[in-house]
Amino acid sequence: MPEGHSVHRIARQFDRNFVGHAVQASSPQGRFAEGAELLSGREMTQARAVGKQMFLEFEGDLWLRVHLGLYGAWDFAGEILVDPTIASANGRMGQTNQRGTDADAIHDVDGENSLTSIGAPRKARGHVRMSEQTTGLSDDDEWPPPVVGQVRLRLLTQNTCADLRGPTACVIQTPEEMLASVAKLGPDPLVGDVAEGEERFVATVQRKRTAIGLQLMDQAVVSGIGNVYRAEMLFRAGVNPHTPGKDLPEETIRALWRDWVQLLNIGVETGQMMTMDNLGPDEYRAAMAHRDDRHWVYHRAGLPCRVCGTNIALEELSARKLYWCPTCQR
Repeated sequence: MPEGHSVHRIARQFDRNFVGHAVQASSPQGRFAEGAELLSGREMTQARAVGKQMFLEFEGDLWLRVHLGLYGAWDFAGEILVDPTIASANGRMGQTNQRGTDADAIHDVDGENSLTSIGAPRKARGHVRMSEQTTGLSDDDEWPPPVVGQVRLRLLTQNTCADLRGPTACVIQTPEEMLASVAKLGPDPLVGDVAEGEERFVATVQRKRTAIGLQLMDQAVVSGIGNVYRAEMLFRAGVNPHTPGKDLPEETIRALWRDWVQLLNIGVETGQMMTMDNLGPDEYRAAMAHRDDRHWVYHRAGLPCRVCGTNIALEELSARKLYWCPTCQR
């Protein structure tokens, strides 16, 4: 499932390429035909992400709420104005204590840091020209691009196309409905005041006996954390995932929030869920290129812990895979 960093990257792409433009909307698949008809021809006025959900505002007080779920993705084609806050494959913020330069570009083999296909299926399906300033499409580019596969919603401007595939939710909302949807979500470090978000997170975790491993996945407790970030954050904090939130020291809960602030920003900038520290140059390049080399415990069941050598445990917790080190996370 796409985690919070991916959705923030999508929102920033929409902000750069669609906001302020009249948008033609269609539903090639047919499952969102009525909604697309309502949106078509309207100017997009705002794009925002909260956790794993994205909200696009259109003139006339209409909002489009999209939740990618397990399989959803946005594919971009045409002329893409790159948001300057997103490094993509440049690796400027590849680990918490190491920054490179634009010359250090490292491409992830799975396309996880792509700006052209963001979400669960990460391989790009359309031709994209990226630039800091729009130069227009060449005469050789077919426009609009052909529809490939099952596209729930296509949004189109003069130069840029965005195709939505496989979302869990794609619905039109009134402003009141949008606010109600946001109100159900926990704090997001990139939305609102970070300090207020921390206090809200701490208070929620402390009053629940629910295991912290479950609380971090509860979008009403904190927004944007999925299976990967959950496993990595708990390892980095040395916290047993089964510990009730109410039993955790306050400083540990605050440390979890602050680590999420840091990791989310790294993920948004690089497009990668990079969670390892103190890597040498070769290790760093390998980690930025290969998903299995940039995590402490995630997807490493049965392999020795990178710190203590204990085999990483794998179990199911509320029907989701949980990876953790029984020694480092006592």
